[in-house]
Amino acid sequence: MIDGLDETFRTATRLRISAFLSGCDEAEFRAVQEYCDLSPSALSKNVSALEDAGYVTVRKGHVGKTPRTWLALTPAGREALAGHLAALQHIADTAARHARSG
Repeated sequence: MIDGLDETFRTATRLRISAFLSGCDEAEFRAVQEYCDLSPSALSKNVSALEDAGYVTVRKGHVGKTPRTWLALTPAGREALAGHLAALQHIADTAARHARSG
């Protein structure tokens, strides 16, 4: 982690997945896939990285006979995302101040 930035969110895809999940308690895999415009394999790969970091949980179940997967941001994931976004905001604010004074 450099200046509050979390390496787990180094890709825009992981950041977008986490941001989407931060707006709900839990989301179906397909809804996240469609929102992020990702293939199932690309979403799975990124969710695995977020899960390994302890930022996302994966719950599998069925709706009727149809298998479903739900994703949720963990409390640690919410905290990490908030810290990362605060660090990005600080970088943007610092750049804006330098641009005005330059």
